Amino acid sequence: MKKKILIPLIILAVVVIAIIIYSMVPDGEAAVKLTSKVQKGNFEIVVAVTGELRARNSTEIRGPSDLRSQNLRIRSVKIQSLIPEGTVVDSGDWVATLDRSEADNSLKDMIDELEKDQSQFIKTQLDTTIQLRQLRDDLINLKFNMEETTIALEQSKYEPPATIRQAQINLDKAQRAYEQAMKNYELKVAQYQAQMTEVSINLSKETRRKHEMEAVLNSFDIRAPASGMVIYKREWDGQKRTVGSEINTWDLTVAELPDLSTLVSRTYVNEIDISKVKVGQKVMIGVDAFPEKKYTGIITEVANIGEQLPNTDAKVFEVKIELFEKDPILRPSMTTSNRIVTIEFPDVMFIPLETIHTNDSLTFVYTVKGQKKVILLGESNENSIIVEQGLEPGEEIYISIPNEPEKFKYSGLELMDVIKARKAEEASKMEEMKEKPDKETKQGSREGARGPGQQGKRQRNQ
Repeated sequence: MKKKILIPLIILAVVVIAIIIYSMVPDGEAAVKLTSKVQKGNFEIVVAVTGELRARNSTEIRGPSDLRSQNLRIRSVKIQSLIPEGTVVDSGDWVATLDRSEADNSLKDMIDELEKDQSQFIKTQLDTTIQLRQLRDDLINLKFNMEETTIALEQSKYEPPATIRQAQINLDKAQRAYEQAMKNYELKVAQYQAQMTEVSINLSKETRRKHEMEAVLNSFDIRAPASGMVIYKREWDGQKRTVGSEINTWDLTVAELPDLSTLVSRTYVNEIDISKVKVGQKVMIGVDAFPEKKYTGIITEVANIGEQLPNTDAKVFEVKIELFEKDPILRPSMTTSNRIVTIEFPDVMFIPLETIHTNDSLTFVYTVKGQKKVILLGESNENSIIVEQGLEPGEEIYISIPNEPEKFKYSGLELMDVIKARKAEEASKMEEMKEKPDKETKQGSREGARGPGQQGKRQRNQ
């Protein structure tokens, strides 16, 4: 009976306590209000970008350099097999094998061409021997004929003058025929020597091509030139060079052996933020694989010309960031989050961006003391903004619009003149920037209208 009476009393007491607590909270403020305090300290404006770790220096594992020989006429070769990326190798260890099919076909063609040149060489050699032998036989016959006419002339010295004259003419003809045959023989020897030289050169050329191709084929098993960890090479479009990829005579690199002592984060900054990024700026670096790890670095290189990455419309600029720290857990190709500190303001006040409110030309915040404080703002980053005037360090302000904002009274209206002056100054600078290109264009038009003669006259007068 007592338990039945006690339970309703406990419930009644809980309800009464809840009513008392609720009545102590002002109307509409039962919900928790979010506030923030004005902070003072170092303020940084950063550009946040993602990147990828690369070794600053690396040793290239290259295909045979003889592929560049013009005698071979090989433009590209596919990678048939390749060691897994990340494998640690010693100097001389196998890394990759190149596809031999195209080179084997070229070697067969070279062998056929070499056999053809060998046959041509033998044929030319035989033809030369036969022709020169025939010419030498003709010379011998002409020489005998010349001797016969000489004897006939000697025997005709007691004959009539006409007979002697005829014998002399026959001797002169025989001598002239022999001399002409000797000259023709010398020319034929030079001609056949040139032919033999030509076929010999062709034969030597094809022999060298065959030997070069055989030497290249023996080098299709690629081995590491030094010790290290194998990393696949990146193509121009960012894709990795793997099995089935081609290497050409302009780029024989199959893979790389990075120097892990110095790592670089390679990243891309969009064209909107690139004007803020400079060589020498410090960078705070995080690695996605180890979120608890933090590193620092410095910008060492900023590209002057933008590029368009695949599957994107915006132009980006390549930026390289060198890490200060060395850590054995870091590996190439790891994704990094880079925070580039573009500007640093020491000892300034700043507040969250969410606390800022505007009304016409006024910028203000709501304070917990029931005021709408007009403030003068400075530079901002992705989360906060600098307050130059209007607040004090540690002052508490609302993050969102409080209940009954119309009850908050304005304060700090004396900053209105400073705000107007700053806006006028900014508008004047913008106007000057717009007028400057117009002046330069008009000046160029006037110079062009004068013509080269008038410009030269003005220079002479000066």
